[in-house]
Amino acid sequence: MSALGALAMTLLLVVPAGAGLGLLRPADYRRGARLSIAATLVSLLAAVTLIWARPETNLYLQVDDFNIYLIVLNNFVSFTTSLFSATYIAHELETGKLTPNYLRFYHAMYQALVFAMNLGLLANNIGLLWVAVELATLVTVLMVGLYRTPAALEAAWKYFILGSLGIALALFGTILIYLAAQPVMGQGLPAMAWDRLLVHASKFDPALLNLAFVFLLLGYGTKAGLVPLHAWLPDAHAEGPTPISAVLSGLLLNVALYAVLRFKMLMSANPSALAPGPLMIMLGLLSLLFAGLMLYRRGDIKRLFAYSSIEHMGIMSFAFGMGGPLANFAGLLHMTMHSLTKSAIFFAVGHISQVKGTQRISTIRGLTATHPLLGWGLVAGVVAIAGMPPFGVFMSEFLVVSSTFARQPWLALPLVIGLLLAFGTLLWRLHGLAFGVPDNAPAVPIKASIWPMLIHLGLVLLAGIWLPGPLVVWFHHVAVLLG
Repeated sequence: MSALGALAMTLLLVVPAGAGLGLLRPADYRRGARLSIAATLVSLLAAVTLIWARPETNLYLQVDDFNIYLIVLNNFVSFTTSLFSATYIAHELETGKLTPNYLRFYHAMYQALVFAMNLGLLANNIGLLWVAVELATLVTVLMVGLYRTPAALEAAWKYFILGSLGIALALFGTILIYLAAQPVMGQGLPAMAWDRLLVHASKFDPALLNLAFVFLLLGYGTKAGLVPLHAWLPDAHAEGPTPISAVLSGLLLNVALYAVLRFKMLMSANPSALAPGPLMIMLGLLSLLFAGLMLYRRGDIKRLFAYSSIEHMGIMSFAFGMGGPLANFAGLLHMTMHSLTKSAIFFAVGHISQVKGTQRISTIRGLTATHPLLGWGLVAGVVAIAGMPPFGVFMSEFLVVSSTFARQPWLALPLVIGLLLAFGTLLWRLHGLAFGVPDNAPAVPIKASIWPMLIHLGLVLLAGIWLPGPLVVWFHHVAVLLG
């Protein structure tokens, strides 16, 4: 079984890397979409194989109880997004927004992004993790500026500058972790391996660990979209291709938060080190409240849901900062539900902006009358992400709030205020978008791929009603590991 697991782990890296290189060659751009779908499907099958066929851990890569589910989630959403991309990007070609060369470049960079995220989740080396997140940053910068408009190029530069700042902070924190490990574990690669660092973390210099975690939280927190280093995220969502918005919100933010949680485990293993929880709670609440207020001022539909992503990353940071089995369980569940729901929303929003020819909320009205399937899909997505039953986001938010009331009641007040702010804004915006009086302008006919949206929303609805036993056991086990 370990040989099968090693093959699956290799495929998770080789397939997207090979597909990305192959898509850069001049070829029929339509075949590029099919190749991208095939590559992500193979990656998904390889990820599922790892559930029962675990490869042996080495100094560079590992599959453990913490990352296995995130690897499956990452490749599942990558696959469904590639299905959505096929029709979305083809329409951009038909309308002249992109050329065939840019289409090939898009599909190649998409596979490079899948490779970088898989590498980050599989990494057993803190330096390799940093390289993977840096690669993901550079690739997404190129994809955000794909349309080559002044606004898109400005958004790409902002992302590059702030992303580089965050990566630089994370690199300094990574170096400090290595310096803390070196006196105990010696020089070389073993002092950078997660599995070995965790075993010896209790002997590390707590002062170095404390300083390192501050830099790592700010560095990877930038990539996770946490306030105050979030400014790149709304522009990147608004100006880049919508499939990239789905991947950014649904996956890449998770990879950055995953890195923070790995380092949090190191901190928790050292009884003399700073408790990481209060810092994560503070950034989480700040992100939640700030995003809730900013939602009221958004006039662009993609910016609206970009700030919603900041809000939900704040909820996750808060939950993991609270710690304990219940809060960590809620954080893991929320991470999953947000990935599925937010990507489904962007699937709907992408096609809505194409049929309406705009992203301005004020000019998009009455979608349930003009485009019933897209309109009701958006309704279901917004109702889910706002935290209403019977969807899975309601369950995760309920667990976060109830665990907070049980342990730190005074923190529940700002948490609930932030949730209510976002809830009110999203439902207010949804009313006009879905049920307002539609204008008389003719809609642009498109061939929309709605199955990814329906599959995601179906899974989120199912999770709100029933969670499979093995999944609950996994969440509970990892929640205990996170401390």
